[in-house]
Amino acid sequence: MNHDAYDNTYIAGILNSVKTIAMVGASANDVRPSYFVLKYLLGKGFSVFPINPGQAGKEILGRMTYARLADVPEPIDMVDVFRGSAAVPGVVDEVLRLDPLPKVIWMQLGVRHDEAAARAEAAGIKVVMNRCPKIEYGKLSGEIGWTGVNSGVLSSKKPLMRPGFQSFGVRQK
Repeated sequence: MNHDAYDNTYIAGILNSVKTIAMVGASANDVRPSYFVLKYLLGKGFSVFPINPGQAGKEILGRMTYARLADVPEPIDMVDVFRGSAAVPGVVDEVLRLDPLPKVIWMQLGVRHDEAAARAEAAGIKVVMNRCPKIEYGKLSGEIGWTGVNSGVLSSKKPLMRPGFQSFGVRQK
């Protein structure tokens, strides 16, 4: 598997097949990226279990937080890793002890560990590295556009200004 570029069908297949997500490194701090992603995934209907030993037994966004993956009371489809790359081998060790095994290990933006990924893939687990499920979901669903708002159209090209469109101080010459 080439972890430098993922085909949209691979990512869409993952996001369409998982229902239960364990988020390792979830934060109760509402300005942390893991909090935003947790809130977003809950809003999209995923069952998300926060994993954070320091918050175990407390709730984050109405969801009970667990210290370890093994503490989650139901089978996990995907493990979303919101920890640094150095923590990934330990997370993979914990994942490989689960029964049943999750379908996917997803490492957030900036998180990559090729050796740990290879171990997970050897066990039949799909791996995504250096991507955010919130961003990928929004991109593939057409929910976000060039400006980052719900435009109904996804494009990497800046739209042309139409007559009467406000320039907001940006002048075209």
